[in-house]
Amino acid sequence: MSLDLFDEAALHQPPRVEQIGPQTFVLRAFALPFIDELLPPLRALLKVAPFRRMVTPGGQTMSVALSNCGALGWTTDARGYRYTPLDPRTGQPWPALPAAFRRLATQAAALAGFADFIPDACLVNRYVPGARMSLHQDRNERDYDAPIVSVSLGLPAMFQMGGLQRSDRPLRVPLLHGDVMVWGGIDRLRFHGVLPLKEGTHAVMGAQRINFTLRKAG
Repeated sequence: MSLDLFDEAALHQPPRVEQIGPQTFVLRAFALPFIDELLPPLRALLKVAPFRRMVTPGGQTMSVALSNCGALGWTTDARGYRYTPLDPRTGQPWPALPAAFRRLATQAAALAGFADFIPDACLVNRYVPGARMSLHQDRNERDYDAPIVSVSLGLPAMFQMGGLQRSDRPLRVPLLHGDVMVWGGIDRLRFHGVLPLKEGTHAVMGAQRINFTLRKAG
């Protein structure tokens, strides 16, 4: 995995805020000023807790590989979806949540109208071409009052933001390197997912998309 720093000027997007729901926002290019602070701790945490493809309770191997950092990490196996304080692969605590991740999440949440957001869990996902995430709700967290903050790095993705029912037609939202999505409040349990990632190579991240989502899980 290549996580070298990049020529930001060549990939710059004009920062702007797009509201796509009552309490759902896309903060375009918001993460770009943080990149130099995000990538070194991302490399470090992946050495301790490498990406792995987990198996759902129904026996399906996820196409998206994942890792975690923070006090709690999201896992799935035959026993179900849940958060655990220990990495099931090593039996050790997940890597600590990097300060830069926390600062980015807190600032993004505040800009979207969610003051005093303090995440305790960060799910890190790796998409390669063809990988996808089916429509789902984030229901394993104990605190639904806190928002979800989702950071996109690498290849562009087509995010789907649905409604509160699985049958609601989802809105398609293109997400680019450096974009941050925030949703919470009455939008907190909206169904969402990612369409299959298209082939490509990103100047920083290579042929992949790294997405990490910060939550208040405990």
